[in-house]
Amino acid sequence: MSLPQPVPPSWKDLGKSSNDLLGKDYPFQGFALEVKTNTPSGVSFKVGGSRDARADVINGDIEAKWINRKQGLTVTQTWTTANILRSQVELENQIAKGLKLDVTTSLSAEKNTKNALFNATYKQSGFHTRGALDLFKGPTFTADTVIGRDGFLVGAEAAYNVTEGNITRYAAAVGYNAPEYAITLHGLNNLNTFSASYYHRVSADVEAGAKAIYDSKSTHGGVALEVGTKAYLDPAAFVKAKINNSGVIALGYTQALRPGVKAAFGLALDTQKLNEVSPVGPSHKVGLSLTFDA
Repeated sequence: MSLPQPVPPSWKDLGKSSNDLLGKDYPFQGFALEVKTNTPSGVSFKVGGSRDARADVINGDIEAKWINRKQGLTVTQTWTTANILRSQVELENQIAKGLKLDVTTSLSAEKNTKNALFNATYKQSGFHTRGALDLFKGPTFTADTVIGRDGFLVGAEAAYNVTEGNITRYAAAVGYNAPEYAITLHGLNNLNTFSASYYHRVSADVEAGAKAIYDSKSTHGGVALEVGTKAYLDPAAFVKAKINNSGVIALGYTQALRPGVKAAFGLALDTQKLNEVSPVGPSHKVGLSLTFDA
């Protein structure tokens, strides 16, 4: 008798370990601040702001989230500095075990635009599927499914335009997840773009990963390659480094200053343009991020 299979990751989380290793904790685009607080009544608040060093633009948002774990209900309201109001209502494990329903809406008062997205997620042993209906774009119905067994993963995604009656996008993926490493292959954009990602937990303190992307319709051709690593200096600090085949090196350093307070520093250097007058010119980037979680 075979053992029960774990719930596989969702479609968007295939290759997540490698994507997080190469994409997170590099705040070199400017300066960012995030403050999180929680109340005993189950309401949490998050205020975030960022300043783009290139465009000299400041963006921010304030989010309030109420969670009723007994009823499986979550309500989230977000208001941004672009005067966009977002609302999300989630209901989980109430109609059926493993089923999650949510409705997400957004309203832009300045541009007089609105969006509404209905989502359904169902996950069980060895099976994870999602469906989404975008009412104001098409309307378009998107569905994806991931099946997993003994670490092997197979997934597919498709988008269907209800008005035109045709499939507008499709993709597929295969992968293998083990406790120490993960491999994922994607065929995206109607199987015109292919990506391969690899993640390896070398030890308790060191992680490594790589990602290659090939676009069959790209005018430049070739494969975009990126490799990176993460090393813990101690339980409160870690460093990250990555480099791509365009010669751009990125460095990140994250330090927990005290419980609930975290600082991250990021630097990106274009090794092909190191002779620029400014050390942080058009080809080089530096940034800082502060997070307060009460």
